[in-house]
Amino acid sequence: MFDRANLRPVPHPDRLTSYLKQEWAVLACVAVTGVLCNGGMSLAAVLQGKLLDTVIYSAGLPAVLRQAAIFCAAVLVIQGTRAAKRYGVRLLANRTAASMRRMLYHSVMRRDLAALSAEHEGDLLNKVVGDVDLCVEGLRKVITEIFDTGVLMGGYLIAMLAADWRITLPACVCIPLAMWIAERLKGVIVRWGREARAQSSAVAQQTYSDLEHMLLYRVDGVLPLRQRAYDDALAALEQKSVRANVLENSMQPVYNAISLLGVWAVLVLGGRKVLASGWTVGDFTAYLTMFAALALKASKAAKLFNSFQKAAVSWQRIQPYFTPYQPDDTADAPDPDASGLICRDLCYRSPDAETDLLHNVSFSARPGEIIGVTGPVACGKSTLGLMLAGAANYEGQAVLNGHALGALTPFARSRRVSYLGHTPQLLSDTIAHNITLGDAGDLTQVLEDVCFSEDLAAMPDGADTLVGNGGVRLSGGQQARIALARTLWQKTPLVILDDPFSAVDMETERRILANLRTHYADRIFVILSHRLAAFPTLDRIVYLENGHAHCGTHDTLFAHCPGYRTLYTLQTEANA
Repeated sequence: MFDRANLRPVPHPDRLTSYLKQEWAVLACVAVTGVLCNGGMSLAAVLQGKLLDTVIYSAGLPAVLRQAAIFCAAVLVIQGTRAAKRYGVRLLANRTAASMRRMLYHSVMRRDLAALSAEHEGDLLNKVVGDVDLCVEGLRKVITEIFDTGVLMGGYLIAMLAADWRITLPACVCIPLAMWIAERLKGVIVRWGREARAQSSAVAQQTYSDLEHMLLYRVDGVLPLRQRAYDDALAALEQKSVRANVLENSMQPVYNAISLLGVWAVLVLGGRKVLASGWTVGDFTAYLTMFAALALKASKAAKLFNSFQKAAVSWQRIQPYFTPYQPDDTADAPDPDASGLICRDLCYRSPDAETDLLHNVSFSARPGEIIGVTGPVACGKSTLGLMLAGAANYEGQAVLNGHALGALTPFARSRRVSYLGHTPQLLSDTIAHNITLGDAGDLTQVLEDVCFSEDLAAMPDGADTLVGNGGVRLSGGQQARIALARTLWQKTPLVILDDPFSAVDMETERRILANLRTHYADRIFVILSHRLAAFPTLDRIVYLENGHAHCGTHDTLFAHCPGYRTLYTLQTEANA
């Protein structure tokens, strides 16, 4: 992932300093150019004063031109290093943002599914995008102001002390006061900033949710209510954002005024020194220029404290998501045998439950067999599918062709297990790309196997037809069959299908099952379904009830399992 963008993994992504260490060469260039640029600012002020003295005291045109040339050359060098420093800071910020986003993407995409399910999509998106931007922008400001404020203030202060420390000390006495006030306000800024970011996440989540359920709101006539709720959320966001920014922005003139209070010392004491011939007019002008720049930079340093605190809020929101980078293990070993799927004593208990949802579930399947899994509502059908797919932890043994599924790496498991969940999860792309996910190959057979050939023939763009966001341009049955085609395309020995036929008619379901037997005899299919019309044709059935499993053929379960018999009879009578 990182080689493609010529970026390296960050060793400790939860430490902000790790990103700076990785870009040490750029940071070093920024440091050198920053010192040269801002350290030379005081020299420019001195040279400006000398040029003024040369003009005032009529040293002659050659002397004026010579001093002007020296001044212009110094300004060009300073501005050149300033441009280089700004380029370096921006390059550092861009690379840091890219590394931070990639590390965050790597961590979130491998995060435990149970933890992710507790997240709101809008809030997570706001953190991955918005908070990273705010954090990196704050980091950029800090690095910039270290040189544009810190080094510059140091250079000016040294030059002013060298000029006359008796004037410099009383002139600068108010500057620390402005910085102290900013420091005292940081707690309020952090709290208000955190509230604003939380409200921003809430608005993002509400936007995401309302777009996802737009049709429901329109049909049920609650769209005006949702609009009012959204307006209220926006109003709250505006209020909290204004409050979070008011201190940072409105206090800047106050900081300026406080920092410049010492100008009386410069005017009074410096003026006396000029009258006493201790300073020339150029010396006084140079000193006054340096003091004004120092005071204004100090006030910006006070504002920087506030900006840093806002960035710290964003970093605190994203820091828990970072995990150490672990390269994907793409190593794989051949299957020891072709024994098929063997499950022994599988147990599952959710973290907040006191009893097992599934207890000692055992069954087996050989290549070419289709196993049906059913049971009452909330019996654990989908959980069993997630367990076999590696998305839920379990106890017991699940062995596929000699490999313990729980011991396989995610890469090795992906080469052996395909999974189709409740929802199709289609990409906003073409039909072809939704099936192949970028691989090359002929789609003809797999489209025939899911009974999609006739649908495709009616589409002008064929397999290049765009399906829209989430497949919105397709019917529910078309979405389900494209998702099924994608699962079959993976060519894995174990295929887990969770309610794959809920959106198709029974005749289409029958034809697809016949195609699975004819063209995929080397695979094992585990079909999790509440619809039992086709179950008599399956090889074996796993009926889940009260955490336990009853296994056998349709005839066996119909004769000896009252729960299965009742469920099948009710569905058969309803269909009749």
